[in-house]
Amino acid sequence: MILKDKKVLITGADGFIGSHLVEQMIQEGARVKAFTYYNSFNSWGWLDSFPKELLSQIEVFSGDIRDPYGVRTAVKGCDVVFHLAALIAIPYSYHSPDSYVDTNIKGTLNILNAARDFDVEKTLVTSTSEVYGTALHVPIDESHPRQGQSPYSATKIGADHIAESYYRSFNLPVTIVRPFNTFGPRQSARAVIPTIITQLLSGKEEIKLGALHPTRDLLFVKDTANGFVEIAKSNSLLGEEVNIATHSEITIGDLAQKLIDLINPNARIISDDIRLRPEKSEVERLFGSNQKILQHTNWEQQYSLDEGLKLSIEWFSKPENLKQYKTDIYNV
Repeated sequence: MILKDKKVLITGADGFIGSHLVEQMIQEGARVKAFTYYNSFNSWGWLDSFPKELLSQIEVFSGDIRDPYGVRTAVKGCDVVFHLAALIAIPYSYHSPDSYVDTNIKGTLNILNAARDFDVEKTLVTSTSEVYGTALHVPIDESHPRQGQSPYSATKIGADHIAESYYRSFNLPVTIVRPFNTFGPRQSARAVIPTIITQLLSGKEEIKLGALHPTRDLLFVKDTANGFVEIAKSNSLLGEEVNIATHSEITIGDLAQKLIDLINPNARIISDDIRLRPEKSEVERLFGSNQKILQHTNWEQQYSLDEGLKLSIEWFSKPENLKQYKTDIYNV
């Protein structure tokens, strides 16, 4: 598929990965419709930080992914849908699981129904490496069993299976895109890398973290956004699930030490029990296979972990960015 001049809807466009994907799709020459979460402040999330000349190229639609009527309005007339809107914070899913079912499962269902009704050419549904749970084998390929180790991951498993069912039942041209642990500028404070960086930049020498032994496959956000683009271009991935991963892993402890060495070598890590997941809910190891995406697309990793971390530190170091993060509280 050639994306130039296609009318493209991006849900979750106001968020972390979504806002980067908006930029990428503009560069591809697509006509972008950005679905943002309606709120009384008329905030468009990270899109508000875009320069006016870039914003002028984007059609913004404010709504709620849980509302099937609003979703239909947003999807109508679009050629391609990138569905990224979701509730993603794992700690918050422990005490508000209903909201995750409504947003992640029913929201995805709304997108699929609208895409089917309006004959959308291609729909990409965003999954997460959390659906795999703790690795039973590595590297984790797309055939790895699904393990719902948190309400969040369980709802994403449900959404993935509904998307698969629409491909099988109605021949809906859908692909499930499964990024591993994306990081970079604009990431929310509930993620580990912004948690570490913002504590260090605010002058703290005791960096509060949860478990240090789990491993993660860390992917810079521009590589993730490019993965979405290349998967959309591919004509051989309809009805498929596709990882975007680096084929590597690092422990949270080693990651934290890298950041400490880059920002403030005098800092030290201390354990904060409130940040620990329930024992059986902790995903101990994530190490993704990228064989499938390399085989079917022109995607390749362009940013190493060290390069991505330095770019992230540079972005967070800007006072106008750092001030948006509350480093004195634990962000669920």
